[in-house]
Amino acid sequence: MSASSFYSSEPVGFTEQRRFWNAVVAIRWGGSPAELLEAVQAVERRGGRVATFSNGPRAIDVDILDLGGVVRKSRDPILPHPRMVARRFVLAPLSEIAPRWKHPVIGLTAAQMLAALPARPEVRRIRTRASRP
Repeated sequence: MSASSFYSSEPVGFTEQRRFWNAVVAIRWGGSPAELLEAVQAVERRGGRVATFSNGPRAIDVDILDLGGVVRKSRDPILPHPRMVARRFVLAPLSEIAPRWKHPVIGLTAAQMLAALPARPEVRRIRTRASRP
């Protein structure tokens, strides 16, 4: 498992809300995409997520970015995450832990996609990764 630092980002979409904290974690998963989605949704419920509106305030939001290069367009989870290439708040922490990870459809690395994005909405690192023994 690998985890990025925490990042603070301006809200996207509905902007009348607090800044978000973001991080990326790489895990090993042996189950199906649907089983991973179920597990992620259970984490969100335990974290206090309740339904609001698209891009609205929420206590927690866990997205599946990639699952071993699987490409799925028709069912949840859609893989790779369809909006990750345009989101600095995803690509900054992803580039920290996996700068050479390649998008399975467009073939660009996380670092290349991040470099192509505008500076806004702003994302800044707020806490470095915890050191491991």
